[in-house]
Amino acid sequence: MYLLLVFLPLLGSCAAGLFGFLIGSRGAVLVTTGSVLGSAILSGIVFYEVALCGSPCTVSPSSWFTSEFFDASWGFYFDTLTSVMIVVITWVSTLVHLYSISYMEHDPHLPRFMSYLSLFTFCMLMLVTADNFIQLFFGWEGVGLASYLLINFWFTRLQASKASIKAMLMNRVGDIGLALGIMGIYSQCQTVNFACAFACAPKLAETTFTFCTIEVDVLTTICILLFIGSIGKSAQLGLHTWLPDAMEGPTPVSALIHAATMVTAGVFLVARCSPLFEYAPNALIVVTVIGAMTCFFAATTGLVQNDLKRVIAYSTCSQLGYMIFACGLSQYSVGVFHLMNHAFFKALLFLSAGSIIHGLSDEQDMRKMGGVVRLFPLTYSMMVIGSLALVGFPYLTGFYSKDRILELAYATYTISGNFAYWFGTICVFLTSLYSFRLLFMTFLRPTSASPHVLEHAHDAPPIMAIPLILLAFGSIFVGYTFHDMFIGIGTNFWGNAVFVLPKNALLVESEYIPQTQKLLPLFFTLAGAVVAYAMSFQWTKLIYKLKLTSLGRGFYTMSSRRWFVDQVYNQFFAQKALDFGYTISWKSLDKGWFEILGPYGIIETFPKWSRRLGTLQSGLIPHYAVFMVLGVTLAISFVALWDILEGFVDPRLYFLFFLAFLFTSSESITNSHAIDSIE
Repeated sequence: MYLLLVFLPLLGSCAAGLFGFLIGSRGAVLVTTGSVLGSAILSGIVFYEVALCGSPCTVSPSSWFTSEFFDASWGFYFDTLTSVMIVVITWVSTLVHLYSISYMEHDPHLPRFMSYLSLFTFCMLMLVTADNFIQLFFGWEGVGLASYLLINFWFTRLQASKASIKAMLMNRVGDIGLALGIMGIYSQCQTVNFACAFACAPKLAETTFTFCTIEVDVLTTICILLFIGSIGKSAQLGLHTWLPDAMEGPTPVSALIHAATMVTAGVFLVARCSPLFEYAPNALIVVTVIGAMTCFFAATTGLVQNDLKRVIAYSTCSQLGYMIFACGLSQYSVGVFHLMNHAFFKALLFLSAGSIIHGLSDEQDMRKMGGVVRLFPLTYSMMVIGSLALVGFPYLTGFYSKDRILELAYATYTISGNFAYWFGTICVFLTSLYSFRLLFMTFLRPTSASPHVLEHAHDAPPIMAIPLILLAFGSIFVGYTFHDMFIGIGTNFWGNAVFVLPKNALLVESEYIPQTQKLLPLFFTLAGAVVAYAMSFQWTKLIYKLKLTSLGRGFYTMSSRRWFVDQVYNQFFAQKALDFGYTISWKSLDKGWFEILGPYGIIETFPKWSRRLGTLQSGLIPHYAVFMVLGVTLAISFVALWDILEGFVDPRLYFLFFLAFLFTSSESITNSHAIDSIE
């Protein structure tokens, strides 16, 4: 059963991808959706057996490869953390598959699309069920490949191709860090198995190495390298630029990538490696700071976006910052709980946005919408539920996890904890502001859409509406249902799935923080809603005048250009690499020295010397005799003087002399050809 849960999406993907031309679109839809639904049903059974009944298990079907002391086997580990992740992945993926049936029904390449979706699900299941770092890395790279295929599904679009390449390259940067971290674990522990590596954590915490005369902690270095992988996959500040551009793919892809799968892999990695991070406090500080900065950056950037999907994408980036800094505060269970809650309401937001885009003839600019609440009553209701859950409105799903993260950050009483708390609290206001701005601009403001578009506008059809309604129920009830089970005081739900040192257990302390600090996020949420209403309906002229001021223009420019991170990357990395490739690699080497020493030099040098040698063939025996005597004399002289010359002349100079000779010869030949052409 456990193996069937993992491999069913792969079977569906292979059937749709290899035999789609035989079974057609309807057959591909049935195979892929049915296989993912089967995995979702099995995940519920696994959750009951593993998480609720407390029976974790490991399945080792076969050996993978063995090399001396290195042994990597196929192993599938099911504990509480894994069971929670597979439930979220499979059920959200099932709803996305179901939604795609109607959304992509007119696409002629529907079988290929459904195959990619199922492949993505399989790779994600491989990632979360791995019991060793090598298998985790296999699923990690598989998810990256599948995301590339999905983002570039409409490969005839130039922007889609650019976005997919960008996502692939940015994730490869993070993957290098993850690979180095795995190498470091193996070099120190002689194993890549999770259980064995985690058991070595206390010993690794006492181990150091010298780098550039600096004493460096081994475990801290390993944890930071692993976290670099999380930065790339979970789109944290620095390697985040691929996430908004991934919106070029179809909307179901955006929901799948940004909700429960790819972007949450980094959070899962940090939670899985909690025994390592707990013994590396400096690494936890880095995790906390990066997460808090990502949260603030994404919130300020999403505030000025006009593309419907980009606003939701930056909100995803901001919420991932909450999850990451919750893990940095050693509150892994709360971070995973927010991950689960976020999967439901973020999938709801993306699929609702897809319904609007589908009904408005692929229009995504919010400035060209407005006044469509009567045309999209169901989608509007779903969007309101998702937005309220996102901002942490009381008693909705996001309220139970996001507010608890802020309370735990305040109860930490450290510099990094206070830093995360205040940045997170400010982001509550910004999240509420851009979420309600989205609702007002899309549905409630006077319409600016063209009459032709409004004539063909329609709400979500039944097949698209069913996933929206189910996700709405999840956005309302999941947080309340599982709150006490997941993060309640005294709960033993997680068991040994996550490890927290006693000094970092803060759930009890968070209950006794001042009441004003508990109510502050709610106040900021309401304030953000009020300000968004005023900006959309009352302060339009004032906002326009503020944009014209130097301060307003500076803030708007910085936010709209995404803190100039893309410009910095393009200017100092991409452009420099292109310049190097042109001047050094292509102009100097490929068309320079390689030509002189290679084809061009051979073609030009050999005929020249052949002609010169041909002039020496006079046919007179005395001339040949003179040359023979001269050659023998020079050879004897060279052999006799070799020892003397070797003591004074570096042999490498002969090679340089030879190159200079060839270069001079080729230059003279080129000049002679130029003179001949002129003549």
